[in-house]
Amino acid sequence: MSRKLNLDVFTQVADDFEKRQYYVLGNLKQVRQEFQHNRLYPHLAELIQLQSNLQRILDGFASLEKNGPKKIKQIDLERKKIEFESVLPEQLDLNAVREFITWAQPLITEAIEEGINIYEFVDENLNVDSVGIQPTYIDEGYFFLPNTETGALQLFRYEMSIFMNADERYRSLKTTLIKNLSGGLSVHQSPGSIKLDLIKEYRDLPNPATYSFHTPLEFSFESTLFPIAKRKLLKMLVS
Repeated sequence: MSRKLNLDVFTQVADDFEKRQYYVLGNLKQVRQEFQHNRLYPHLAELIQLQSNLQRILDGFASLEKNGPKKIKQIDLERKKIEFESVLPEQLDLNAVREFITWAQPLITEAIEEGINIYEFVDENLNVDSVGIQPTYIDEGYFFLPNTETGALQLFRYEMSIFMNADERYRSLKTTLIKNLSGGLSVHQSPGSIKLDLIKEYRDLPNPATYSFHTPLEFSFESTLFPIAKRKLLKMLVS
């Protein structure tokens, strides 16, 4: 995609309002065209992050107006009351930024909802089974995912890790492609037999957690099936 939305589009108010509107509309049109071809990532994740950041900006403006520097607006001598109003730097045109974000947010939300509908459809039609006996240690293992675009069965090794920011702890899934089995499961042994072959070949995991995905959907592997499978597996591992 040639266009990409970022916060500069919404905060650099020196640019013409209408010009920036066309830019946002053009970007969202391209994103929705990707969705119409069932290609979700990275576009869906980028839109969700953008929407979150825009809301933080609006929330920050509200706090700045409430708690920022003030000047006297009016003195009511009869009631002995002084009214104040917010004072912000002239170069920081909060009204223009807020107006543009407020205009754009419903359009971004609409595109996100379209992407989420596709995500949920894929998630419902992407099934995963545990292969063999489930070990106690599941932070490392294997998973098999069919690439319906090529007809191959792709074998991955995964490793789950934990990282933290200031407030929360997150889990992530690192994956490595081991090999492609052309023809998928239809011309190969069962998932259990494939697991045994991996145990013989990679002896550092003598009893690996192993999962097998299957789906009837012929969607983009890299942009849709693979990222959704990773999220589905991670959710399964931490549940």
